[in-house]
Amino acid sequence: MVEIIPSINALTFAEVQEQIAKVEPYVSWCHLDVTDGVFSKHETWRNPQDLALLKAKLNAEVHLMVEEPEEILGQWLVEPIKRVIMHLEAMRDPDLVIRKCHEAGKEVGFAIRPDTPWSLLVPWCGKIDMVLILRVSPGASGQAAASDMLGEIRHIREACPGCIVEIDGGVTIRNARKISEAGAGLLVAGSAIFASGDIGGAISALRREAGV
Repeated sequence: MVEIIPSINALTFAEVQEQIAKVEPYVSWCHLDVTDGVFSKHETWRNPQDLALLKAKLNAEVHLMVEEPEEILGQWLVEPIKRVIMHLEAMRDPDLVIRKCHEAGKEVGFAIRPDTPWSLLVPWCGKIDMVLILRVSPGASGQAAASDMLGEIRHIREACPGCIVEIDGGVTIRNARKISEAGAGLLVAGSAIFASGDIGGAISALRREAGV
């Protein structure tokens, strides 16, 4: 079953709270974008201690678009985080982050940028829970997708049948169906939801087009 997950890309925790409150009535998961201004030139809110103040009951996945995520990983192994996604390009020790996440009872996902060969993920497929294919440069919400990445989705599904494939970046009502038909199980959408003027309606439309 395909799931639509709203992307929270915010400068402050107040904005994080505001965006989560807007989508909470319609979804069970949210996707927290965290950037450091190094791996990505864009900077976002990135203080995991703030999460203790969240009143929402949503499950959360955090997408760490940071250099050397090993250095801060332990800070993010908290509630309501259920899944931690890190970039293969930024890691020194992938086995270490896999072990830390699983020991903490969290799912672990590896992400790749649009220009990274999907085949680099294959050695880790039996150890991780999911793969995130980023269709835009790491950073700000609302970017146009670099490519459709449909071939990459199909290749990863064949090479890593035990992994869920998540697509992040440029997901819209117009392309949700072909993305899900290619084999993606999770579709992360930001602007398509928050810039729509009708958040509930946009989520429903994305679900409908994705075949949910």
